Amino acid sequence: MPDPIYHLVPADEWSESAHTYEPPSLAEEGFVHCSGRDQVARVAEHLFTGRQDLLLLEIDPSRLTAEVVWEDLYDLEEDFPHVYGPIERSAVVRVLPFPPEEQGWSR
Repeated sequence: MPDPIYHLVPADEWSESAHTYEPPSLAEEGFVHCSGRDQVARVAEHLFTGRQDLLLLEIDPSRLTAEVVWEDLYDLEEDFPHVYGPIERSAVVRVLPFPPEEQGWSR
């Protein structure tokens, strides 16, 4: 398996029964925002501060039918993986609770 990529999702948006996962960003921006392993905590701090209901999807990019492109679209001087299509459930190899630690997400 290639290195996994990760996606944070509020628990109520993740459906165990859905064949594919299509967050709002797919319709709005044309891709699903993801992270590499070392980027997850920073993304959680930036986008989900105060949330207690997050899940972390671990995704095997080789199981996706959509293209994964590592790119910096927001001039952050860092590439992030973007999935240009829905994420199939079969590509999600683990779903983990992702609550913040006492001092935030310093994992």
